[in-house]
Amino acid sequence: MSDRLTRLFTEYGQSPWLDNLKRSYITSGELERVRSSGIRGLTSNPTIFQKAIQGSDEYTEQFKSLIASKTSTLESYWALVLQDIHGALDVFAPLHESSGGLDGFVSVEVDPNLAHQSEQTLVAARQLDERVNRANVMIKIPATAEGIPAIRTMIGEGRNVNVTLIFSLDRYQEVMDAYIQGLELLAASAPQKVSRVASVASFFISRVDTDIDRLLEANGSEGALALCGTAAVNQAKLAYQMFERTFSGQRWNDLLKHGARVQRPLWASTSTKNAKYPDTLYVDSLIGPNTVNTLPDATVDAFSSHGNLALTIDKNIDQANTQWSQLKKFGVDVADVATRLEREGVKSFRNSFDELISVLLAKAFELNS
Repeated sequence: MSDRLTRLFTEYGQSPWLDNLKRSYITSGELERVRSSGIRGLTSNPTIFQKAIQGSDEYTEQFKSLIASKTSTLESYWALVLQDIHGALDVFAPLHESSGGLDGFVSVEVDPNLAHQSEQTLVAARQLDERVNRANVMIKIPATAEGIPAIRTMIGEGRNVNVTLIFSLDRYQEVMDAYIQGLELLAASAPQKVSRVASVASFFISRVDTDIDRLLEANGSEGALALCGTAAVNQAKLAYQMFERTFSGQRWNDLLKHGARVQRPLWASTSTKNAKYPDTLYVDSLIGPNTVNTLPDATVDAFSSHGNLALTIDKNIDQANTQWSQLKKFGVDVADVATRLEREGVKSFRNSFDELISVLLAKAFELNS
């Protein structure tokens, strides 16, 4: 078995997490094998659970039991999801303990229909955290403008947060600021809890190239086409520079006195969508300390087979800055791209959530007929 995943962490300080979860991973023991291969955590989202629950009979008996006990369809959804989450939490709990709380996390997302409702997101995130009640759970909250206050408050209450759907450098700075502000609130009220808080900021990668490449190809000029396949990696490299600047200096040092942990950047959506690009592009190009890369199964296999191990996240920064700046010259408005991708990302998760609820409603009707 390849040791590339293990070496990502031991030699380069990057934690590979799995971006998938389904019941069979737990019941078959597959998730334990995955953890042993070097995977150090797991993320989930509404689309992952839609595929898992609709694509398997493994949930049928539990769902029948829930409906027979007069559990609502929405509550049944959460019961199905949280059984998988608890199973994954059990698998990764030993790693969470042995790593001193650095890794071994499992992420579960709040209802995506609340993405633009700040107070409702906070209530749902808080309730979800309390319902799971495990030290190695991370509650996923979208990085919408409305999500930022909920993120700040959750951190201020000493809860672990995975901030998802980040597409722009400006929003990323807001996310990091919210994390630091939350830790400062916690330090003022319960300083002994600061060292227990963990958070990641999930920067979506491949979708940025998909959208910006489309615009560059529409431009069609030689200069525009030369930038295809550069935007996502360049933006992530610039984000990492921002990360290093933000988690330094006196303000951060004051929090370090309480044992604060940095909010690690997490590279998400790292499967390659364009067949012209290497299938490990978004792993090979973004390796560096204090980072996480959450990988779908196919990318785990690809990197384990032929990924390139090297420190890359802080290389060619001048080129990244230049190429990122050149996008505007060829008609690419990166702020507009980020707004569109955020909107589409929220919509995609919402559609998956709503579709699954509709399917469960239909099944419940059949069972009660």
